[in-house]
Amino acid sequence: MMGKKTYLRKLTSKFQIPSVDVGKELEGSTPPSVFIGSWNYPKVYAGPMISPLSGDTTIMDTPEAWIPGEKSQEDIISYRMSLVRGKNMLGVTDLDNRMVEKLQEISLASSSIDSEAEFWKKPRGVSFSEYQAPHGPSAILEKFEIDNVRWDRELEKVYYDTDLKAREALMDLHKKDVPFSHMQKAFSVGTMGVDKRRRLVPTRWSITACDSTIADQLLREVKHNDLLDTHRVYEFQSLSNYYAVLLLPTPWQYEWMEAFLEVLGREKIIFSDYEYYQGKKEYSRVGGCYYTCKMAVLESLAQQKLQSGVIVLREAYSGYVPLGVFNVRENVRNAMAQPYQEFEDMKAALAYINTKLKLSVDSFVKQSDLLQDILKSRQTTLDSFFK
Repeated sequence: MMGKKTYLRKLTSKFQIPSVDVGKELEGSTPPSVFIGSWNYPKVYAGPMISPLSGDTTIMDTPEAWIPGEKSQEDIISYRMSLVRGKNMLGVTDLDNRMVEKLQEISLASSSIDSEAEFWKKPRGVSFSEYQAPHGPSAILEKFEIDNVRWDRELEKVYYDTDLKAREALMDLHKKDVPFSHMQKAFSVGTMGVDKRRRLVPTRWSITACDSTIADQLLREVKHNDLLDTHRVYEFQSLSNYYAVLLLPTPWQYEWMEAFLEVLGREKIIFSDYEYYQGKKEYSRVGGCYYTCKMAVLESLAQQKLQSGVIVLREAYSGYVPLGVFNVRENVRNAMAQPYQEFEDMKAALAYINTKLKLSVDSFVKQSDLLQDILKSRQTTLDSFFK
Protein backbone atom coordinates (compact mmCIF):
# COMPACT_ATOMS: atom_id res chain seq x y z
CA MET A 1 0.00 0.00 0.00
CA MET A 2 1.14 3.56 -0.71
CA GLY A 3 2.72 5.20 2.35
CA LYS A 4 1.33 8.44 3.73
CA LYS A 5 4.37 10.46 2.70
CA THR A 6 4.02 9.38 -0.94
CA TYR A 7 0.26 9.96 -0.89
CA LEU A 8 0.59 13.48 0.51
CA ARG A 9 3.38 14.33 -1.93
CA LYS A 10 1.00 13.41 -4.77
CA LEU A 11 -1.78 15.40 -3.16
CA THR A 12 0.23 18.58 -2.52
CA SER A 13 1.74 18.50 -6.04
CA LYS A 14 -1.69 18.76 -7.67
CA PHE A 15 -2.52 22.21 -6.30
CA GLN A 16 -2.04 25.04 -8.78
CA ILE A 17 -3.20 28.00 -6.71
CA PRO A 18 -2.14 31.52 -7.73
CA SER A 19 -0.21 33.53 -5.14
CA VAL A 20 0.23 37.25 -4.66
CA ASP A 21 2.18 39.02 -7.43
CA VAL A 22 4.92 41.32 -6.11
CA GLY A 23 8.04 42.93 -7.56
CA LYS A 24 11.65 43.00 -6.35
CA GLU A 25 10.77 45.60 -3.71
CA LEU A 26 8.08 45.08 -1.09
CA GLU A 27 6.66 47.28 1.64
CA GLY A 28 4.11 45.75 3.97
CA SER A 29 3.65 44.03 7.28
CA THR A 30 4.84 40.74 8.77
CA PRO A 31 1.99 39.14 10.83
CA PRO A 32 4.62 38.44 12.63
CA SER A 33 5.83 35.40 10.71
CA VAL A 34 9.12 33.60 10.00
CA PHE A 35 10.04 30.47 8.09
CA ILE A 36 13.08 28.21 8.52
CA GLY A 37 13.63 25.59 5.81
CA SER A 38 15.14 22.14 6.43
CA TRP A 39 16.95 21.63 3.11
CA ASN A 40 20.77 21.56 3.42
CA TYR A 41 20.73 21.46 7.26
CA PRO A 42 22.80 22.62 9.24
CA LYS A 43 22.87 25.51 6.76
CA VAL A 44 19.26 26.49 6.05
CA TYR A 45 17.22 29.09 4.24
CA ALA A 46 15.65 31.33 6.90
CA GLY A 47 13.75 34.57 6.70
CA PRO A 48 10.58 36.55 7.33
CA MET A 49 7.19 36.19 5.68
CA ILE A 50 5.75 39.54 4.65
CA SER A 51 2.36 40.60 3.36
CA PRO A 52 2.08 43.46 0.86
CA LEU A 53 -0.71 44.79 3.12
CA SER A 54 0.17 47.24 5.88
CA GLY A 55 -1.32 47.30 9.35
CA ASP A 56 -2.66 44.36 11.36
CA THR A 57 -2.00 41.14 9.41
CA THR A 58 -1.87 38.80 12.47
CA ILE A 59 -4.77 36.67 11.17
CA MET A 60 -2.55 35.44 8.30
CA ASP A 61 -0.33 33.44 10.66
CA THR A 62 -2.51 32.69 13.69
CA PRO A 63 -4.03 29.24 13.01
CA GLU A 64 -5.67 29.23 16.45
CA ALA A 65 -8.03 31.99 15.26
CA TRP A 66 -9.14 30.38 11.99
CA ILE A 67 -11.62 27.73 13.12
CA PRO A 68 -13.23 29.75 15.97
CA GLY A 69 -13.42 32.65 13.48
CA GLU A 70 -15.24 30.32 11.03
CA LYS A 71 -12.68 30.99 8.32
CA SER A 72 -13.19 28.88 5.21
CA GLN A 73 -10.52 26.88 3.43
CA GLU A 74 -10.57 29.62 0.76
CA ASP A 75 -10.02 32.34 3.40
CA ILE A 76 -7.03 30.50 4.86
CA ILE A 77 -5.47 29.80 1.45
CA SER A 78 -5.97 33.46 0.52
CA TYR A 79 -4.16 34.59 3.70
CA ARG A 80 -1.30 32.18 3.14
CA MET A 81 -0.83 32.88 -0.58
CA SER A 82 -0.50 36.59 0.35
CA LEU A 83 2.62 35.90 2.43
CA VAL A 84 5.90 36.43 0.58
CA ARG A 85 8.87 34.48 1.95
CA GLY A 86 12.24 36.22 2.02
CA LYS A 87 15.25 34.00 2.66
CA ASN A 88 19.00 33.93 3.28
CA MET A 89 21.25 30.93 3.82
CA LEU A 90 22.24 30.82 7.51
CA GLY A 91 24.05 28.38 9.77
CA VAL A 92 21.75 27.08 12.52
CA THR A 93 24.20 28.16 15.25
CA ASP A 94 24.87 31.65 13.79
CA LEU A 95 22.67 33.40 16.32
CA ASP A 96 24.81 36.56 16.32
CA ASN A 97 23.96 37.15 12.67
CA ARG A 98 22.03 40.40 12.12
CA MET A 99 19.34 38.60 10.08
CA VAL A 100 18.82 36.04 12.85
CA GLU A 101 18.48 38.88 15.37
CA LYS A 102 15.75 40.42 13.19
CA LEU A 103 13.97 37.06 12.94
CA GLN A 104 14.11 36.75 16.73
CA GLU A 105 12.66 40.26 17.07
CA ILE A 106 9.81 39.26 14.73
CA SER A 107 9.08 36.01 16.58
CA LEU A 108 8.99 37.72 19.98
CA ALA A 109 6.70 40.52 18.74
CA SER A 110 3.26 41.02 20.24
CA SER A 111 1.76 42.45 17.03
CA SER A 112 2.32 42.96 13.29
CA ILE A 113 5.47 44.83 12.23
CA ASP A 114 5.93 47.22 9.31
CA SER A 115 8.65 45.79 7.04
CA GLU A 116 10.57 46.63 3.88
CA ALA A 117 12.29 44.08 1.69
CA GLU A 118 14.39 44.11 -1.46
CA PHE A 119 14.79 40.78 -3.25
CA TRP A 120 17.56 39.55 -5.50
CA LYS A 121 14.92 38.46 -8.05
CA LYS A 122 11.15 38.78 -8.29
CA PRO A 123 9.60 36.28 -5.78
CA ARG A 124 8.05 33.23 -7.44
CA GLY A 125 6.29 29.95 -6.69
CA VAL A 126 4.10 28.65 -3.88
CA SER A 127 4.66 26.12 -1.11
CA PHE A 128 2.21 23.39 -0.10
CA SER A 129 3.20 20.86 2.54
CA GLU A 130 1.51 18.36 4.83
CA TYR A 131 3.49 19.80 7.77
CA GLN A 132 3.25 23.57 7.83
CA ALA A 133 0.68 26.00 6.48
CA PRO A 134 1.21 26.91 2.80
CA HIS A 135 2.74 30.22 1.75
CA GLY A 136 3.14 32.34 -1.37
CA PRO A 137 6.18 33.17 -3.51
CA SER A 138 9.77 33.31 -2.23
CA ALA A 139 13.10 34.89 -3.17
CA ILE A 140 16.56 35.60 -1.76
CA LEU A 141 16.66 38.82 0.29
CA GLU A 142 19.11 41.59 -0.62
CA LYS A 143 17.91 43.94 2.09
CA PHE A 144 15.40 43.70 4.94
CA GLU A 145 14.32 46.31 7.50
CA ILE A 146 11.70 46.27 10.25
CA ASP A 147 10.16 49.00 12.42
CA ASN A 148 10.55 49.04 16.18
CA VAL A 149 9.07 45.96 17.83
CA ARG A 150 7.19 45.56 21.08
CA TRP A 151 7.84 42.09 22.52
CA ASP A 152 5.31 39.72 24.04
CA ARG A 153 6.09 39.77 27.79
CA GLU A 154 5.92 35.99 28.32
CA LEU A 155 8.14 35.24 25.32
CA GLU A 156 10.55 37.97 26.41
CA LYS A 157 10.97 36.38 29.88
CA VAL A 158 11.85 33.04 28.29
CA TYR A 159 14.31 34.71 25.90
CA TYR A 160 16.26 36.33 28.73
CA ASP A 161 16.28 33.19 30.93
CA THR A 162 19.32 31.46 29.44
CA ASP A 163 19.38 28.81 32.21
CA LEU A 164 15.85 27.59 31.46
CA LYS A 165 15.67 24.39 29.39
CA ALA A 166 13.60 24.61 26.21
CA ARG A 167 11.24 21.89 27.49
CA GLU A 168 10.51 23.86 30.68
CA ALA A 169 10.13 27.10 28.70
CA LEU A 170 7.51 25.50 26.41
CA MET A 171 5.53 24.14 29.39
CA ASP A 172 5.65 27.52 31.16
CA LEU A 173 4.31 29.23 28.04
CA HIS A 174 1.66 26.54 27.51
CA LYS A 175 0.40 26.95 31.09
CA LYS A 176 0.17 30.70 30.53
CA ASP A 177 -2.00 30.12 27.42
CA VAL A 178 0.52 31.58 24.97
CA PRO A 179 -0.80 30.47 21.53
CA PHE A 180 0.99 27.39 20.19
CA SER A 181 1.91 29.15 16.93
CA HIS A 182 3.64 31.97 18.85
CA MET A 183 5.77 29.66 20.97
CA GLN A 184 6.60 27.44 17.99
CA LYS A 185 7.90 30.42 15.97
CA ALA A 186 9.93 31.68 18.95
CA PHE A 187 11.35 28.17 19.48
CA SER A 188 12.30 27.86 15.79
CA VAL A 189 14.50 30.99 15.82
CA GLY A 190 16.57 29.98 18.85
CA THR A 191 15.01 32.13 21.59
CA MET A 192 14.53 29.25 24.07
CA GLY A 193 16.74 26.87 25.96
CA VAL A 194 20.08 26.95 27.73
CA ASP A 195 22.29 29.64 26.18
CA LYS A 196 24.90 27.43 24.45
CA ARG A 197 22.30 25.01 23.07
CA ARG A 198 20.13 27.55 21.29
CA ARG A 199 19.92 27.28 17.52
CA LEU A 200 17.64 27.73 14.51
CA VAL A 201 15.21 24.83 14.12
CA PRO A 202 13.48 24.24 10.75
CA THR A 203 9.80 25.21 10.94
CA ARG A 204 8.58 21.71 10.15
CA TRP A 205 10.76 20.12 12.86
CA SER A 206 9.93 22.81 15.40
CA ILE A 207 6.17 22.17 15.07
CA THR A 208 6.57 18.47 15.95
CA ALA A 209 9.19 19.24 18.62
CA CYS A 210 6.80 21.62 20.39
CA ASP A 211 3.80 19.27 20.02
CA SER A 212 5.67 16.20 21.27
CA THR A 213 7.45 18.05 24.11
CA ILE A 214 4.17 19.42 25.48
CA ALA A 215 2.38 16.07 24.93
CA ASP A 216 5.09 14.13 26.81
CA GLN A 217 4.91 16.49 29.78
CA LEU A 218 1.09 16.42 29.85
CA LEU A 219 1.14 12.62 29.66
CA ARG A 220 3.27 12.43 32.80
CA GLU A 221 0.59 14.46 34.59
CA VAL A 222 -2.35 12.57 33.08
CA LYS A 223 -0.96 9.18 34.20
CA HIS A 224 -1.49 10.30 37.82
CA ASN A 225 -5.19 11.09 37.22
CA ASP A 226 -8.21 8.89 37.98
CA LEU A 227 -9.47 6.73 35.13
CA LEU A 228 -12.53 7.77 33.17
CA ASP A 229 -15.40 5.43 34.19
CA THR A 230 -17.42 5.39 30.97
CA HIS A 231 -17.06 5.70 27.17
CA ARG A 232 -17.22 9.17 25.65
CA VAL A 233 -17.35 10.41 22.07
CA TYR A 234 -16.32 13.96 21.15
CA GLU A 235 -16.69 15.12 17.55
CA PHE A 236 -16.12 18.10 15.28
CA GLN A 237 -16.34 18.89 11.58
CA SER A 238 -14.65 21.68 9.63
CA LEU A 239 -12.44 22.38 6.59
CA SER A 240 -13.62 19.21 4.76
CA ASN A 241 -12.73 17.00 7.75
CA TYR A 242 -14.70 15.04 10.35
CA TYR A 243 -13.11 13.99 13.66
CA ALA A 244 -14.41 11.53 16.26
CA VAL A 245 -12.48 11.17 19.53
CA LEU A 246 -13.38 8.06 21.52
CA LEU A 247 -12.26 8.05 25.17
CA LEU A 248 -12.12 4.62 26.87
CA PRO A 249 -12.21 3.71 30.59
CA THR A 250 -8.64 2.32 30.46
CA PRO A 251 -5.14 3.54 31.33
CA TRP A 252 -3.46 5.63 28.63
CA GLN A 253 -3.22 4.06 25.17
CA TYR A 254 -3.68 5.92 21.92
CA GLU A 255 -4.43 5.28 18.28
CA TRP A 256 -4.72 7.80 15.44
CA MET A 257 -6.48 6.75 12.23
CA GLU A 258 -7.13 8.99 9.24
CA ALA A 259 -9.01 8.21 6.07
CA PHE A 260 -8.70 10.17 2.82
CA LEU A 261 -11.87 9.66 0.79
CA GLU A 262 -11.78 10.57 -2.91
CA VAL A 263 -9.50 13.56 -2.28
CA LEU A 264 -7.16 12.77 -5.19
CA GLY A 265 -9.45 10.61 -7.30
CA ARG A 266 -11.46 7.50 -6.40
CA GLU A 267 -9.23 6.44 -3.50
CA LYS A 268 -10.36 5.39 -0.01
CA ILE A 269 -7.19 5.07 1.98
CA ILE A 270 -6.54 4.82 5.75
CA PHE A 271 -3.29 5.55 7.61
CA SER A 272 -2.80 4.77 11.29
CA ASP A 273 -0.36 4.55 14.18
CA TYR A 274 -0.64 3.77 17.89
CA GLU A 275 1.07 3.45 21.25
CA TYR A 276 0.49 1.58 24.48
CA TYR A 277 0.90 2.92 28.05
CA GLN A 278 4.70 3.19 27.75
CA GLY A 279 4.46 5.55 24.76
CA LYS A 280 6.24 5.51 21.40
CA LYS A 281 10.02 5.33 20.94
CA GLU A 282 10.40 5.69 17.16
CA TYR A 283 9.08 8.59 15.03
CA SER A 284 5.48 8.00 13.95
CA ARG A 285 4.91 6.49 10.52
CA VAL A 286 2.05 8.97 9.93
CA GLY A 287 4.18 12.05 10.67
CA GLY A 288 3.45 15.18 12.66
CA CYS A 289 -0.34 14.85 12.87
CA TYR A 290 0.14 11.93 15.31
CA TYR A 291 1.84 14.21 17.85
CA THR A 292 -0.36 17.24 17.30
CA CYS A 293 -3.54 15.19 17.90
CA LYS A 294 -1.99 13.52 20.95
CA MET A 295 -1.11 16.92 22.41
CA ALA A 296 -4.62 18.31 21.84
CA VAL A 297 -6.33 15.34 23.54
CA LEU A 298 -3.89 15.27 26.47
CA GLU A 299 -4.40 19.02 26.95
CA SER A 300 -8.11 18.32 27.52
CA LEU A 301 -7.52 15.26 29.76
CA ALA A 302 -5.09 17.30 31.90
CA GLN A 303 -7.67 20.11 32.25
CA GLN A 304 -10.36 17.58 33.24
CA LYS A 305 -7.95 15.75 35.59
CA LEU A 306 -8.75 12.44 33.89
CA GLN A 307 -6.85 9.51 32.37
CA SER A 308 -8.25 7.40 29.54
CA GLY A 309 -7.48 5.40 26.45
CA VAL A 310 -7.93 7.38 23.22
CA ILE A 311 -8.97 6.34 19.71
CA VAL A 312 -9.20 9.15 17.13
CA LEU A 313 -10.85 8.65 13.73
CA ARG A 314 -10.52 11.31 11.06
CA GLU A 315 -12.05 11.48 7.60
CA ALA A 316 -10.86 13.98 4.96
CA TYR A 317 -13.26 14.49 2.07
CA SER A 318 -13.17 15.62 -1.55
CA GLY A 319 -12.21 19.31 -1.63
CA TYR A 320 -9.77 18.91 1.28
CA VAL A 321 -6.52 20.89 0.87
CA PRO A 322 -3.44 20.09 3.03
CA LEU A 323 -2.99 23.16 5.23
CA GLY A 324 -0.44 21.78 7.71
CA VAL A 325 -0.82 19.93 11.00
CA PHE A 326 -2.47 22.96 12.64
CA ASN A 327 -5.61 21.59 10.93
CA VAL A 328 -5.50 18.48 13.12
CA ARG A 329 -4.48 20.30 16.32
CA GLU A 330 -7.20 22.93 16.14
CA ASN A 331 -9.95 20.57 14.94
CA VAL A 332 -9.21 18.13 17.78
CA ARG A 333 -9.03 20.98 20.31
CA ASN A 334 -12.43 22.14 19.08
CA ALA A 335 -13.79 18.58 19.28
CA MET A 336 -12.65 18.30 22.91
CA ALA A 337 -14.40 21.60 23.72
CA GLN A 338 -17.82 20.31 22.52
CA PRO A 339 -20.41 18.56 24.71
CA TYR A 340 -19.71 14.80 24.52
CA GLN A 341 -21.94 11.76 24.03
CA GLU A 342 -21.66 9.10 26.75
CA PHE A 343 -22.04 5.32 26.27
CA GLU A 344 -22.05 2.33 28.59
CA ASP A 345 -19.88 0.17 26.38
CA MET A 346 -17.55 0.32 23.43
CA LYS A 347 -19.97 -1.37 21.07
CA ALA A 348 -22.56 1.39 21.57
CA ALA A 349 -19.92 4.13 21.21
CA LEU A 350 -18.58 2.68 17.95
CA ALA A 351 -22.11 2.10 16.63
CA TYR A 352 -22.80 5.82 17.21
CA ILE A 353 -19.57 6.88 15.44
CA ASN A 354 -20.53 4.52 12.58
CA THR A 355 -23.63 6.67 11.92
CA LYS A 356 -21.41 9.75 11.43
CA LEU A 357 -18.70 8.31 9.18
CA LYS A 358 -18.78 7.93 5.40
CA LEU A 359 -16.58 4.85 5.66
CA SER A 360 -17.80 2.11 8.02
CA VAL A 361 -16.19 1.75 11.45
CA ASP A 362 -15.46 -1.80 10.26
CA SER A 363 -13.01 -0.38 7.66
CA PHE A 364 -11.15 1.46 10.42
CA VAL A 365 -11.13 -1.61 12.68
CA LYS A 366 -9.57 -3.72 9.93
CA GLN A 367 -6.80 -1.13 9.45
CA SER A 368 -6.18 -0.60 13.18
CA ASP A 369 -3.74 -2.23 15.59
CA LEU A 370 -4.87 -0.98 18.98
CA LEU A 371 -8.63 -0.96 18.39
CA GLN A 372 -8.47 -4.51 17.03
CA ASP A 373 -6.48 -5.58 20.10
CA ILE A 374 -9.05 -4.07 22.47
CA LEU A 375 -11.96 -5.72 20.65
CA LYS A 376 -10.23 -9.10 20.64
CA SER A 377 -9.35 -8.85 24.32
CA ARG A 378 -13.07 -8.35 25.04
CA GLN A 379 -13.89 -11.51 23.07
CA THR A 380 -15.73 -9.49 20.49
CA THR A 381 -15.17 -11.05 17.11
CA LEU A 382 -15.11 -8.57 14.26
CA ASP A 383 -17.79 -10.53 12.39
CA SER A 384 -20.29 -10.29 15.24
CA PHE A 385 -19.41 -6.72 16.08
CA PHE A 386 -21.97 -4.94 13.92
CA LYS A 387 -24.75 -7.53 14.06
